[in-house]
Amino acid sequence: MIKRALKNINLLHSFECAARHQSYSKAAAELCISQAAVSQQMRQLEENLTIQLFLRKGKSMLLTQQGKTLLSGTQQAFKVLEESINKITVEEIAGSLTISSTQAFTTLWLMPKLSKFSALYPDINIRVMSSPQFEDLKEQHIDLAIRFGPRVKENTDTSLNCEYFGEDPVYPVCSAALAKSINFKAPKDLLKTWLVSLDNPGCYDWPSWFEYTNTQGYQNHQQWTEVHSTDMALNAVLNGHGFTLAARYLIIEQLKSGQLVMPVNIPHPNVVKRYFVYDENSAKIARLNIFIQWLTQEMNSTN
Repeated sequence: MIKRALKNINLLHSFECAARHQSYSKAAAELCISQAAVSQQMRQLEENLTIQLFLRKGKSMLLTQQGKTLLSGTQQAFKVLEESINKITVEEIAGSLTISSTQAFTTLWLMPKLSKFSALYPDINIRVMSSPQFEDLKEQHIDLAIRFGPRVKENTDTSLNCEYFGEDPVYPVCSAALAKSINFKAPKDLLKTWLVSLDNPGCYDWPSWFEYTNTQGYQNHQQWTEVHSTDMALNAVLNGHGFTLAARYLIIEQLKSGQLVMPVNIPHPNVVKRYFVYDENSAKIARLNIFIQWLTQEMNSTN
């Protein structure tokens, strides 16, 4: 019975995926096969073992106690296999990497600097995805996610490495032209103009900044503009449309050039924490380490 179960390791690979997701459809998406194929493989594995591994409950496939035991064993076994293969093979640096991050970071920071990386490492091809969500790296075939905020660790799969690599303050900024036309000296002076906010600002919101600066009357302010992402907010502000709140790493070049200014130089009470999220047992780990080291050095040199 054990030999029959181990004869086709692909069944165990499919089982680990289906059990981890508790869904045949999600497993099918990650494995790039049909849901029917996953279902057939699980029936075959159960027949080989002569035990039931799953119980259907609605759209979810719950594990039996035997299924839970097998999941733990397969995950440990695959991890040992990955580590062993990595030790005995020499990875080629040349190849591809899929990077995911927020639209603001990819548009304002990564893409303008990507030519520097490509000049240093022309054999590494970078594919960039932007999303505000905490994607499933395995299902979406993402090698590295660059994530920001206070709840990254708790929203990251425990099987992945979540590596903190610094933090940045958030400031209210406006265009140099607007700062010349209106005398902004105190936090309350920002209420003289438009305030640009994200429609989902999280903990980096205007009310928290005004409360932190003991500004009265901001609740009655009428000139608000809501946008979907920070790059949209900064585009509006660069063209003279009031103030927005932005992390310093996103606006460092515009501050240096004088396009953006901080006439009221008081940071938001909440800082932006930065994290790399990746599988440390990835077959692309050497390539990943090169990109991570380059990005960290670039952020430290510009900040």
